[in-house]
Amino acid sequence: MPNEVFQHPRLAAVYDPLDPDRSDLDAYVGIAAEFEADRVLDIGCGTGVFALLLARRGIDVVGVDPALASLDVARAKSGAEHVRWIHGDATALPSLQVDLATMTANAAQEITDPSTWQRTLRGAHAALRPGGHLVFESRDPAKRAWEQWNRDSSYRVTDIPGVGAVESWVELTIVNTPLVSFRWTFVFAEDGEVLTSDSTLCFRERAEIEAELLAQGYEVTDVRDAPDRPGREFVFLAQRP
Repeated sequence: MPNEVFQHPRLAAVYDPLDPDRSDLDAYVGIAAEFEADRVLDIGCGTGVFALLLARRGIDVVGVDPALASLDVARAKSGAEHVRWIHGDATALPSLQVDLATMTANAAQEITDPSTWQRTLRGAHAALRPGGHLVFESRDPAKRAWEQWNRDSSYRVTDIPGVGAVESWVELTIVNTPLVSFRWTFVFAEDGEVLTSDSTLCFRERAEIEAELLAQGYEVTDVRDAPDRPGREFVFLAQRP
């Protein structure tokens, strides 16, 4: 099930202004251009930021996400009519023949169940045309990013037009590698409502990810550094032969 930050209507509505810097998506836009992709499947599209970036470039985009509240935000944005939005996940997709499938940000790591991860990779594989690519990122567990997830380093107050001030912070809850759990807290100054969202990420080793990609019928063509987090995560490029 999606985390509350994605599926609660009030949190989904403020997700973008609470995280306005999406320069991490620039690398994916570049990869779409590199592969001359005309058709893209955005797995875990959330509020549609990446899907709409591509659609504005004339690319045919399908965005899929299990969080209906996030899709409602995406569908209300300018240009949303140029994207095909699907409520669901990559394990049950209609027939597609895309050039590129993506899982940006934490989308891949949020799939924590091993069988669901395998079925997601198989679903993306089936959606790709022969020669098409799957691209996603995953943080290097050796860098122990979770050690920086605390209230002191994350606390901020964001003034959102039409909403007011929102306090937010993250706190680590459970570390049982490869699974790491944490809780976001949001306080709305307008009425004092406090909402929380519990999340878990799976920190897979590079060799484990490559082995699973091979097992699901991919060829791993490259493993790159992430420009927005150099030295801290891997960007996997895998091809359907």
